[in-house]
Amino acid sequence: MKHIYITLLFFVFSFTAKAQGNNFIIISGTVINQEDQLPLPGASITIKNTVNGTASDANGKFKLRGKAVYPFYIVISSLGFKPQEFRIDGPGSDLRIALLTQSQLGQEVVVTASRVEESILKSPVAIEKLDIRAIRESPASTFYDALENVKGVQMTTSSLTFKVPNTRGFNIPNNFRFVQLVDGVDMQAGTLGVPLGNAIGPTELDIASVEITPGAASALYGMNAINGMANLLTKSPFYYQGLSLYQKTGINHVGGGTGRDLSNLTQTAIRYAKAFKNKVAFKLNLDYLRGTDWLSNTKTNQNPNSLNTANPKFEALNADVDNPAYDAWNKYGDDNGSNGVTLSGLNIPGYGTNQSVLVRRTGYWEKDVTQPTVDNLKFDAAVHYRITDKAELSYSYRYGKLDGLFQRGNKIQMDNVTVQNHKLELKGANYFIKSYVSVENTGDSYNIKPLVDNLEITSGGTNAVWGAKFKSALQNALNAGTPLAAALKIGRAAADASRVEPGTPAFNNLKNTIIKINNWDNGAVIAGAPATGGAWLNQHSRTYHADAQWNLAGKIKFADLLLGADTRIYEVIPDGNNFVDFNRPVAERNTPLADGSFGKNVYYKKFGGFAQITKTFFEEKLKLFGSLRLDYNPEFDPKLNPRLAAVYTLAQRHNFRISVQNGYRFPALFEAISFVNNGNVRRVGGLSYINEGLNYLDNSYTLASSDVFNAALNADVANGLTPQEAALKNKSLLKITDLSATRPERINSLEAGYKSILLDNKLVVDVDVYLNQYDGFLGQVEVSVPYTSGFGQQLKVGTDEAVYAMIRANRDKQQTRYRVYTNAKNTYNNYGSSLGLTYNFYQKYTLSGNVSYNAISENKQKDVFVTGFNTPNWTTNLSFGNREIVENLGFNVLWRWQDAFLWESPLVNGKVRAYNTFDAQISYKVPQAKAAVKLGASNLFNTKYVQYAGGPTIGGLYYLSLTFDNLLAK
Repeated sequence: MKHIYITLLFFVFSFTAKAQGNNFIIISGTVINQEDQLPLPGASITIKNTVNGTASDANGKFKLRGKAVYPFYIVISSLGFKPQEFRIDGPGSDLRIALLTQSQLGQEVVVTASRVEESILKSPVAIEKLDIRAIRESPASTFYDALENVKGVQMTTSSLTFKVPNTRGFNIPNNFRFVQLVDGVDMQAGTLGVPLGNAIGPTELDIASVEITPGAASALYGMNAINGMANLLTKSPFYYQGLSLYQKTGINHVGGGTGRDLSNLTQTAIRYAKAFKNKVAFKLNLDYLRGTDWLSNTKTNQNPNSLNTANPKFEALNADVDNPAYDAWNKYGDDNGSNGVTLSGLNIPGYGTNQSVLVRRTGYWEKDVTQPTVDNLKFDAAVHYRITDKAELSYSYRYGKLDGLFQRGNKIQMDNVTVQNHKLELKGANYFIKSYVSVENTGDSYNIKPLVDNLEITSGGTNAVWGAKFKSALQNALNAGTPLAAALKIGRAAADASRVEPGTPAFNNLKNTIIKINNWDNGAVIAGAPATGGAWLNQHSRTYHADAQWNLAGKIKFADLLLGADTRIYEVIPDGNNFVDFNRPVAERNTPLADGSFGKNVYYKKFGGFAQITKTFFEEKLKLFGSLRLDYNPEFDPKLNPRLAAVYTLAQRHNFRISVQNGYRFPALFEAISFVNNGNVRRVGGLSYINEGLNYLDNSYTLASSDVFNAALNADVANGLTPQEAALKNKSLLKITDLSATRPERINSLEAGYKSILLDNKLVVDVDVYLNQYDGFLGQVEVSVPYTSGFGQQLKVGTDEAVYAMIRANRDKQQTRYRVYTNAKNTYNNYGSSLGLTYNFYQKYTLSGNVSYNAISENKQKDVFVTGFNTPNWTTNLSFGNREIVENLGFNVLWRWQDAFLWESPLVNGKVRAYNTFDAQISYKVPQAKAAVKLGASNLFNTKYVQYAGGPTIGGLYYLSLTFDNLLAK
């Protein structure tokens, strides 16, 4: 990284040297509210086309120092007032500037859609913005929760501390397709593979605005921004000075039904910022949240007895309580992958001899293996230095520590996860150059899947041992005349006799031992007894990033030109479980070296650059956009991402837009190079060199076909065939995988929209429609590679020997199973539309609402895996409020509803029910104390709902917050 900082410093000194000797000026004055003639503190005053600016103090007074040549313009703006420009012709007396109150409807300026400032009405793509006022008036408990009320946004809540937004379909809790930026810094944690915008991002006191672009943004932002992005912008210490304090106290888990008792939640934040002679400024932020997390406690069975992975021939087992292959949403260790056992050769009265029953290990509920209390500590600091009136240098540091739970292929308990980033940026009126480094450490986190597996195996025996005890007790009970359902319970009790039970000292001691062991292998059998495997998630990574942008607007006669480039390098320290050194032999990759390391660090890189040209026609009624981006990752061929867009303004108020673009998404770290050591199923990235020597891409059978094959085999064995005879009879049911190495995911997107302000600036209308086509969609497929006994040598798929190896009874002896990241073979089309309306119908009363529709076209041919659209067809929000119903008193009420939908993922599948909730808040300002009090409720009527299959049950959250702002500001 040294060369990046050297380059940056070179630019700093270059711009300093080129600074012109303009006349030094001092402008002073007072900013007031024209309506009541009272001073306006915190108004920003800037010299146009420079970075030079200041803010008015508590008495509305300001003093702006800088260099400029008369005449020049200053721009004055304040939240809730109409921005104004004033021409300064020469030195004179103090200015007295009165700002007019205005409705903010449709007046926002955004930067995310085109990477330059533009009116939100004339953005070439759909974009939504939450400014400070919208955030303050939202009934959501945090500004981040308020994103769920934005048009087109679907929020996935995994924990109090971990929430991920998504737009336009294909939702997953760790969303690789939706980018979150904070002041230009990507919040995606490299090795965890999750965006942590709410966990380590801005505090409640430092957030200035949030801009969300639903839909592909790859043409300008590159890697991963194919579903959309959120851009979180913080407050400048030059414009927002003084001391601010925030305290929130709340309660959740009210009235039961969430699996936890009534609990309290607290959040405290402090912000302090100070500027010196409009030249140097700094800010400090500290935020701490603590509460009792939401709990996933749904008992829905995703393996009913009607499936061939259960026991469809035994009609007596049609209830979940009797189903020995029961697989609950939020119970772990009862899954089919490594916890299923076939009890064969049984004599079951009424069904015959030589019968087979599929059973699962008993497992543990999520409440037994997760921690209820979570906290989140955030700290950031920044120093800004104005080198000249047109160049500002800043350094910022951000630190976040969090607990919580998130769902990937497994559930991960985050415990003391820390992420730090350092950013250095040089910014001018028409350019910026920045670089940052992010450092990730997963602390004391652990993976629930190997934790539960090792709890079961260490205390209850291996699958073979456990299954033998189950079978013996089951058969004895059947022989004594016990009905099948009751006999199965007797068999399970016998098999679980030595299993540690939740809440006991033995359970707690064993759990605490396992989560500190950095080895996810299921307990290896040593001298006849299983050794204890581990579950510690010990991941470390560093992300190095640098990018630059130069706006040549006004420099070229025929059009405006914007240029940009960036580079990113991920450095991963192998941990032996998720990431390994691929230069080591396969058998040694998960084994530590003498120095305790797992080999050399792994690097994953990408580079990119873009150019955007804009041109207006017909007296600026038509604006055309053309952009082209080139992205390169050494693992793949270079990819071009073009975008064409147009905005046409009719009768000065009707703005029509259309855009078409192509975007690529390189596989994320986990999708590309993971090598997860997770018991009997290894999760592997899709790059070709990982497959070398393992051959899961081209010498394997799919898990889905294996389940069908074994169900047919068991039926034939029960009718008198030998397992080998039955296997050959049904060999055609086995499907050879035949996968190719992973390639980048591609999207082609067409979007059109309309936005306008009508009825004398009282009604905002915003409509968009889109059509997306995904090619090479990335997902996971589970496969089995057949081996000779003892994993001596691979067997060629299609041969009789390979077919014999696929008999379920041979699974642990003759199969190596992989869950592979790969590309879908089909293309997928999804489409949708959204409508947003905001109506300021009487005085300051505002009624707003939005409705969104998202859908996917079905393909006739099945794919190698289920893509998981995971998005309701319909969602809607409706809010009603008044920021000042009487002096200093405001309120807001919001209703939210979403349709039922099907959720599909490697961990959990099932239908998510429709739900609706109400949020509400009442706020009161105390101007004399510079304070505001807010009493609010998220989910006012305490409706219990689940946002995704396997996710937590969410209830009401009731809170009271107190904010002091602008204290100590001069």
